[in-house]
Amino acid sequence: MAEKAGEEKAPSSSENLTCPLCLDIFDEATILTSCGHTFCRKCLKNYDLSHQDLDHMICPLCRKITKLSANRVDDFLTNVTVNGLVDNYHAKCGGMNAVLEMRLKCTACKFHQDAVNDLVQRCAAKKTELEKNIQNVEVQRHEVYNAVQKLLDDVSQAYSIKAKELEENHRNLIEQINVVKRSFDHDLNVLKSNDRQKIKSIRSSLTLVANDRLGRLEKDSLSAHTLLCEELDAMLKEATDHTSVAAVAKKAQEKRFKPADDTRLELGSISGSATDHTSAAAMRRKTQTKTFKSADDTRLDLGSVLESEPKLQVIQCVDLRGAMWDMTPYSKDSVAIGYLCIPGIDIIDSAGKQEQYTNIPSNMICYGLVFQQNRSLCIATSDKQAHIFSPNGSRKSTMPMIGSGLLILNRSPSDEIVIADNEKQVYIYDPTGSTHKHIVPTKHNKTKQISATRSGLFVTSSCNTNPSVVTVYDRKGKAGKSLQASNRVYLYAAVDEQDRVYVASVDGMNGNVVIRLYDLDGLNMIERVEFNFVKYL
Repeated sequence: MAEKAGEEKAPSSSENLTCPLCLDIFDEATILTSCGHTFCRKCLKNYDLSHQDLDHMICPLCRKITKLSANRVDDFLTNVTVNGLVDNYHAKCGGMNAVLEMRLKCTACKFHQDAVNDLVQRCAAKKTELEKNIQNVEVQRHEVYNAVQKLLDDVSQAYSIKAKELEENHRNLIEQINVVKRSFDHDLNVLKSNDRQKIKSIRSSLTLVANDRLGRLEKDSLSAHTLLCEELDAMLKEATDHTSVAAVAKKAQEKRFKPADDTRLELGSISGSATDHTSAAAMRRKTQTKTFKSADDTRLDLGSVLESEPKLQVIQCVDLRGAMWDMTPYSKDSVAIGYLCIPGIDIIDSAGKQEQYTNIPSNMICYGLVFQQNRSLCIATSDKQAHIFSPNGSRKSTMPMIGSGLLILNRSPSDEIVIADNEKQVYIYDPTGSTHKHIVPTKHNKTKQISATRSGLFVTSSCNTNPSVVTVYDRKGKAGKSLQASNRVYLYAAVDEQDRVYVASVDGMNGNVVIRLYDLDGLNMIERVEFNFVKYL
């Protein structure tokens, strides 16, 4: 409650000269062309500072939209009439001093101090608080830089180790190739030597046979000579080996270098080798620190920055306001939950703290929801309609829907909006929601849940249908082998930041839940670990 400071009331005309935002006499009255409402120019500028992501201004009084130019508020027209009335008012009231005397005083204040003074003091306190926070940011920046440098050192060390192993593997392959070369060279030299020996034998025999003493040979010598001629004739009739050399060449040409699988830390192998020189010398598993995990020594990567292998444990049980219909990440340690037929969205963190998300109308029912990277919120409010709200709560767009069932939303790592509508297809929209880009056909049971991977694949679940299946699709609709549950067991899937797939099997008969972790191998899922089941009933 507030009252005037002076006992005398200001002229009644002042009631029409008060800015609706600052509740003070207009200062450079400026008009919104869409609705005609007038405000102080500086008030409109302050109001616009909190809406810099919009290309328009929403009237604080009637919510009508006025388009903004490149200069934003500076290009708004001055309300000449109102400014003239303000000048007349100041003149009648004795100038600005009289206006200051008309300011509202806080009746709750014991000494009737100017209400503005309290605001100034609060601003000063907040300024001091923010300045301290800025100083703390720089302190924490130093800690962050130290942590990042530690990661860089760890990665460099891992690279050095694996580069050394690749160099050793390279040397082994070169040595193996040299052994193969020496082996073929020896085979060719043997063939060459055999032919030279034959030439020598032929020459020697021919010399003896052609001796001019042939006519004077005695009987025994003549028999020996005859035998020599027969041997020479046999040598001349012997077929020349044209195939052995070609066979050696062909054998060499058939040697192939087989590159190693992309997941192995080696170059490859030489096919047909008698001795295995292809493996790198002893592969080691090494973890550098808690926050840097070296890759498997057989994998051609350095590693990844993460905390540890995934573990599953219940950290908190939280009572909800009603039946949960959809859930999406909100921050690193909190989720946003939408309810079936209950308005509003709840934000719940890992400690179990709950609070309602306030940047949407409180009576809005959210059947599907997903937060984008810029903190915009996409909400499905009915079977056939979805909206995108900016972080400050203003509605940015309404999506042109083509689905026919109850909408379940998610987003890809590139911020595309992906939608399942309980039919055999998945819809993909651009991040603004204004353009429908693609439809992925899903040939298996109706898709009720959808997750997108960094590699552009989609993991779909048919949830509470019989039989319940989980299937991986590419953007063209090509599918891998489905996981299929037994009767009355329902499958729900989710993808983490490393493209690993978690599948929850919910037994509708006894209330048991078993969660399994799968690695993606193309379009197929390979089970990695099974976690202990939990009861949900």
